[in-house]
Amino acid sequence: MSKATGSFRDSVDRMFTHAAGLMDLPAGLEEKIRVCNSTYTVRFGVRLRGEIHTFTGYRSVHSEHMEPVKGGIRYSLDVSQDEVEALAALMSYKCALVEVPFGGSKGGLCIDPRAWNEDELEKITRRFTYELSRRNLISPSQNVPAPDMGTGEREMAWMADAYKRLHPDDINAKACVTGKPRTAGGIEGRVEATGRGVQYALREFFRHDDVMKKAGLEGTLAGKKIVVQGLGNVGYHAAQFLSVEDKAQIVTVIERDGAISNPQGINIDALRGHVLATGGVRGFAGGSYREEGLVGLEDECDILIPAAVESVIHTGNVDRIKCKLIIEAANGPVTADADDVLKRRGVVIIPDMYANAGGVTVSYFEWVKNLSQISLGRLERRHEEARARMLIEELERISADTGTRFTLAKGFKEEFLIGADELELVRSGLDDTMREAFGKMKEVWMTHRQVDDMRTAAYVVAIRRISNVYGSLGL
Repeated sequence: MSKATGSFRDSVDRMFTHAAGLMDLPAGLEEKIRVCNSTYTVRFGVRLRGEIHTFTGYRSVHSEHMEPVKGGIRYSLDVSQDEVEALAALMSYKCALVEVPFGGSKGGLCIDPRAWNEDELEKITRRFTYELSRRNLISPSQNVPAPDMGTGEREMAWMADAYKRLHPDDINAKACVTGKPRTAGGIEGRVEATGRGVQYALREFFRHDDVMKKAGLEGTLAGKKIVVQGLGNVGYHAAQFLSVEDKAQIVTVIERDGAISNPQGINIDALRGHVLATGGVRGFAGGSYREEGLVGLEDECDILIPAAVESVIHTGNVDRIKCKLIIEAANGPVTADADDVLKRRGVVIIPDMYANAGGVTVSYFEWVKNLSQISLGRLERRHEEARARMLIEELERISADTGTRFTLAKGFKEEFLIGADELELVRSGLDDTMREAFGKMKEVWMTHRQVDDMRTAAYVVAIRRISNVYGSLGL
């Protein structure tokens, strides 16, 4: 990492310390909340391609004020102890902010997943699961991993199956991880959850004229020019939902091999198909290509969405950032020093611990579903349909008896008579969560005289909630 970016862990600690300094915490509690409780390093060998390869993995537990602890597992050559500890801390604060009853954890494996075929990755993942299980670092009641960078539904299915084989008598074994495929105990809407949460966060921001005014924005998301860095799971879903459902214009997309720009808006589905087919954005016909992709962060736009890795906006490029609003779909994409510069310039930042909380929120729904052993909506869906049908039929009877004529909009009756399914309930629950959390942040931001940005407000809300839990436990 260059000196321009600084340490991701240092940035998290600085932001926490700034917010905690504005609060009247009991002596010693600030340090108790700040530090990671434990970090485990595991090294294990797997025989592949005729020889034994040794892999290094980490699982950090930041806070056990609530259990189980929750946090993703990433596969990346950049994984380090400092990184997983910083991410674990963010998970604690994130869960507290959106009132998901988990403590914070994070894990990672130092590996390039593209360097191994599917069978090899499965062997590595199953052995990693074994190493975590024997240390109680994967468990429905203690520590629940989820997908992160470099992992997805496939890896979670392998981990869940490996855990079940190690614990065949655990009836809740499916709840040992979240982000599984629907067929393996997953939940509808989990794959899209983080990107959907980014959309809901922006929608909520644009419902409040006073916060829009702070960013120099007005109106709705329609027509707003957006730059997206990273077209992985999070960036793709956020860009697709915002462009198709909210009519925003995605004018630049940045990927590993460069950037694509189109002032009229990029067709995100077409670009995603091109990336999956070719491995990058180079050669895409729907926009102009630049090899120096990260320069696209400096394109003029209304909203910048960094959705890849941490520390991409730093002191080396912050003076050239020309957006009005940044929403952190990735964890820690803005360093603490760059955050200070942007704040002085009046750029509003919707912080990562709120903006990308969609993943852990829907993971919570999946965990609850696994523990209850029943799909969301299964008990009440047909009951809702029956009550809706009674209402429509009664209105039609009254109309016939009285001669009063009324006409329902085309398709209304059919749509009204359908009870909510699992996906609709998941989206409803996520939307409610994002709205409630935004309201708490805004209240602190607008009323606390020393809080002058949304990130500090988010930390204050999260720290206060964690402090209250520790207080109730006698600390």
